[in-house]
Amino acid sequence: MQPLTAALTALLIAQALKIFTVFPPRFYRIIGSGGMPSSHAAFVTTLTTMIGIEYGINSDLFAIVTVFSLVIIYDAGGVRRAVGEQANVINRLIQDLDLSRLEEEREYIKSELKELVGHTPFEIFAGIILGIIIGFLAS
Repeated sequence: MQPLTAALTALLIAQALKIFTVFPPRFYRIIGSGGMPSSHAAFVTTLTTMIGIEYGINSDLFAIVTVFSLVIIYDAGGVRRAVGEQANVINRLIQDLDLSRLEEEREYIKSELKELVGHTPFEIFAGIILGIIIGFLAS
């Protein structure tokens, strides 16, 4: 299997697994970000694993893919998680606001910000393990 095809397969599998990692299962999770396992981590780890197997872990290509994978994994667990936590705080603040005196803002603040954007370390770890397994199976 080609590395890109395998990586996309890992992404789809991770997204499908998200349906069943909550109770009751929520089918809308297949298209959402965040959650268990990290599809970002599974996607890039599969690609990195396959490049490492194909070209060797001492190759320039493996080094490049690894660096970009680490950036994406850091972003999924660090930056995007922080955005979700900030959204949670903002949503709670908005709930406490008296919007009756803020007519022009009422239209602007009508829906909650999305809070499930990033990943916990465990969700990232699960995505990495899934990616490595799929990378080896696809090689």
